[in-house]
Amino acid sequence: MREDRSTRTWPTLLPALTVVLMVAAVGTLGAALPAATALGGDPGGGPGGSSPPFPPTDTPVPAVGRAWPVGLRPSVIRGWEPPATAYGRGHRGVDLTAAPGAPVRAVAPGRISFAGRVAGRGVVSVELNGTGDPPLRTTYEPVRATAKKGAEVTAGEVIGVLEPTGSHCPASCLHWGLRRADTYLDPLSLLPPWLLGRGPSRLLPVVGVPEPEVRAVR
Repeated sequence: MREDRSTRTWPTLLPALTVVLMVAAVGTLGAALPAATALGGDPGGGPGGSSPPFPPTDTPVPAVGRAWPVGLRPSVIRGWEPPATAYGRGHRGVDLTAAPGAPVRAVAPGRISFAGRVAGRGVVSVELNGTGDPPLRTTYEPVRATAKKGAEVTAGEVIGVLEPTGSHCPASCLHWGLRRADTYLDPLSLLPPWLLGRGPSRLLPVVGVPEPEVRAVR
């Protein structure tokens, strides 16, 4: 009796078919990896040395800020410059003028989510109350923390002092950042218009109050 040819052929072809399927699977996985890395990666620029994908311009930010992080109305040395691409050049925050040792305050109520050092710089992060899920998170650097992780803070409360070194500015400055999850946002958008435009305090004339009577001295 002659042996069926198909019975002898399948054992011979099976190893070759296995190799072909493995090569195809590896090629498909390799094509998908760059996209996954771009979405989940964090390539530099933030407190953890990271920069997430380019944030959408229509992301709403509630104006919950009630204080500047330093001074009464500090000058902005460098503003918010979102990158044109996910990994492009830009400035993911704002730089504010401040002298070394200046107190650094929380701009809004929240909880200290990080207080420590990243790449040699002091960094403090605050998760802001009532700003959604995930919450907005502000970051301040280079700052020596005076508040501990997990502490609840109020708007205007001192959370650290500006360190004399670690700044990327030509002169001493505070780098102030804002994120929601992995998306960077403009921290100045936290401040309401009345706080953004406030200048130095000045005395105003009193209106509607009668002047005290001046009596002649005899």
